[in-house]
Amino acid sequence: MAGTIVEWYEFFLYGSLATLVFGQVFFPNAGSQLDGILAAFLTYAVGFLARPIGGIVFGHFGDKFGRKRLLQVAIVLVGASSFLMGCLPTFDQVGYWAPALLVFLRFAQGFAVGGEWGGAVLLVAEHSPNKSRGFWASWPQAAVPGGNLLATVVLLGLSATLPEEAFLSWGWRVAFWLSAVIVIVGYYIRTKVQDAPIFEESRLKAEAVPTPGYGAIEVFRRYPRGVFTAMGLRFAENVLYYLVVTFSITYLVVVVKMDTAKILLLMLIAHAIEFCLIPLVGKLSDAVGRKPVYLTGAVLGSTWGFFAFPMMETADELIIMIAVTIGLVFHALMYAGQPSIMSEMFPTRMRYSGVSLGYQVTSIVAGSLAPIIATALLRGTGSSVPIAVYLLVACAVTVVAVVSMKETRGISLHDVDAADLEKTAALRERTDAR
Repeated sequence: MAGTIVEWYEFFLYGSLATLVFGQVFFPNAGSQLDGILAAFLTYAVGFLARPIGGIVFGHFGDKFGRKRLLQVAIVLVGASSFLMGCLPTFDQVGYWAPALLVFLRFAQGFAVGGEWGGAVLLVAEHSPNKSRGFWASWPQAAVPGGNLLATVVLLGLSATLPEEAFLSWGWRVAFWLSAVIVIVGYYIRTKVQDAPIFEESRLKAEAVPTPGYGAIEVFRRYPRGVFTAMGLRFAENVLYYLVVTFSITYLVVVVKMDTAKILLLMLIAHAIEFCLIPLVGKLSDAVGRKPVYLTGAVLGSTWGFFAFPMMETADELIIMIAVTIGLVFHALMYAGQPSIMSEMFPTRMRYSGVSLGYQVTSIVAGSLAPIIATALLRGTGSSVPIAVYLLVACAVTVVAVVSMKETRGISLHDVDAADLEKTAALRERTDAR
């Protein structure tokens, strides 16, 4: 969880600065404020394009060598790329080399984050008791708003204490440089954890009785339904989150003309609430089941855009905070259960690859595009209604995925592995018979 906070601090720091700074520092020749923000969001999307690649690579080696080693590599890589972002020259200094270098580092950052999530949640899920896996596995999920919370605190402190000119000149760089400190802490903590016994058992069994393999190709071949179901579950959650935490900043700056420090303070409170809520929702999924909790989040999430943006347009700080917080509450109902649901879909020998594919591939067409699509819709129509309809369609996709999936509450991961071995043996017998 500590390492995940570090990595998402840096990932979401970029998302916030894409709206507040990068449009001016790296894309100053844009025709309007929204054009500059849109260009910054396009570089933001590069990190999402890199995440599935990271998920495939880290998943392959994580299933082979263990979750711990890959998590240590991930935190060093994302820390180094983020620190270097703070050292980048501006467009005025080196021209187009500035955004080019930004894109390169963003790709490296996304590659590392792509491998991070699967390893982190599986390290917890595979250690967890069957009856409380939803609760324990939700804690790494809480680290995501935790990392965003930390990023918001740092940005709020810098923007509140520095003049705007100083913040745009060098203040934003400090936020990236601070990552060096927390990366060291996160890496040290990760040296003290061990892979779960079930992973070691699975590796020993694979050595004694060879299985067809592991990795992305194998998981697609053997468990395509699980991968596509995971993608469907992820779709609305990812779109909703980036509309709430990233595009909302754009909307409040451009449409409502709200002060940056006030926006960050409201986001700070909303993230703190979600941080506390996620483990409670995880516990609820253990009590009533994964499906009803997730379905509730998807259905409620489909309504958010229709009332949240009008609430923001009131310019009332309390009403805006309520709108953002409601969005994150709806998000928590879906996000908290993802680790337990996805880990229960795949056997241990290919679980890292399976959950990483289901989680990360969807981010290309969901989270990465959500701020871009929303900004383009706002620029083209001047209305929030098309954005609300966009979210509604995304939630409809996830509702279908939830309805079609099997309820896995309380299932034993050993039973999932045993069923996989039976399928493998049956497949081998059919192959030999031919």
